[in-house]
Amino acid sequence: MRFLVTGLNHKTAPIELRERLAIPADALPETTRALLAEPGVQEAMILSTCNRVELLVAHNGTEPQLPAFLASHFALDRGELEPHLYRYQDEEAVRHMFRVAASLDSMVVGEAQILGQVKQSWTLARELGAVKGPLDKLLQGAFSAAKRVRSETEIGSSSVSIASVAVDLARRIFGSLDGKKILVVGAGKMSELAARHLMEHGAASIMVANRTWERAVRLAGQFLGQAIRFEKLGARAHEADIIITSTGAAEHIFGVEQGQQILHRRKNRPVFMIDIAVPRDIDPRVNRLEGIFLYDIDDLQSVAASNLVDRGREAERAEAIIVEETERFRRRIRTLDLGPVIVEVQSAAEGLRQAELHRQRQLLQSLTPEQAAAVESLTRGLMSKFLHLPLQALKAAAREGDATALEIIHGMFQRQCGSHGAAKPTASCGAEEDKE
Repeated sequence: MRFLVTGLNHKTAPIELRERLAIPADALPETTRALLAEPGVQEAMILSTCNRVELLVAHNGTEPQLPAFLASHFALDRGELEPHLYRYQDEEAVRHMFRVAASLDSMVVGEAQILGQVKQSWTLARELGAVKGPLDKLLQGAFSAAKRVRSETEIGSSSVSIASVAVDLARRIFGSLDGKKILVVGAGKMSELAARHLMEHGAASIMVANRTWERAVRLAGQFLGQAIRFEKLGARAHEADIIITSTGAAEHIFGVEQGQQILHRRKNRPVFMIDIAVPRDIDPRVNRLEGIFLYDIDDLQSVAASNLVDRGREAERAEAIIVEETERFRRRIRTLDLGPVIVEVQSAAEGLRQAELHRQRQLLQSLTPEQAAAVESLTRGLMSKFLHLPLQALKAAAREGDATALEIIHGMFQRQCGSHGAAKPTASCGAEEDKE
């Protein structure tokens, strides 16, 4: 089984393109099934976040045409899409997924959200039956690698995050957060974290608007805030000094006209708008209005990335762990792939044992049941001892990727019945030997 990753992220594609490929949560099952149906795909998982859309598949050697799938599924021109795509296969694909899960491929290195997002995608793919074999082992290995990075380095401590950047930018705009009011539109995790950070640094109150009223009430309750009906958003938005949006809306919630209304009702007092959604909730042209300071996810993460100089040493330690874990997975998967070969070798040896007992059946007929059992035990024990070193050599050759040694050791047993054209000695092989 071979692995392949194709996708784009914040490093290779602007937000304008990423938002065109964003997959809503309710559409992810259908898209995963469509990917699984592509020629050559044996297993599949899709990771879709504000920073990336990646297709991870396992195949048997006939490489699936993933760029064509993306272009067709999202109605994009391949010429427009392909310059922004990256492709990793086999060991490179494993290393990439390990780095993604460990937050080493994030713009904000060390942020914790990506691991949860990978696990959510993995859980969905398993429920759909799209991940069940080698790909499942790969992702389990990614989670183990991420856990080691978290526990053995300080890369996630005192992290520079979207939330901390939001606080710093808000302070630049207002000087102080004391008494400032926050409006959260949508109940996304990142907007919740940003709101929490702002409240902890002096903001006075919070309002929450969400299409699902119960979720708005629940999130507002965490901050002793006020839930407002989504349809009342236009009438209440001007009350907030800081507006955070994170919804799954396909269209802009705030356009230029809404921005002008907010400024008019605030009597031109400045407002800080944080758009964490992909696709974006706020029309980028709103930023042209005097008095509105709009930052989208790329703006915030670019600022955050510039503050990560001190985390370089921890990132180096984390990368070393990823190298170790990738090598460990490589050896493990090769050993697992060896299973059918080991079964074949054991079957060949058992065939030879049975053939020899069959040849000596005349002599063995006079044995008592106890003596026959002793012969059975003796021959099985000898076979086990004889196989021990060859099987250990097979496993060592698999771990080291020594294909020549694998072929030689495997071939030794295949040749035992090679003259009869059988890879596994059977009763017919023994019968032929008996006639010689």
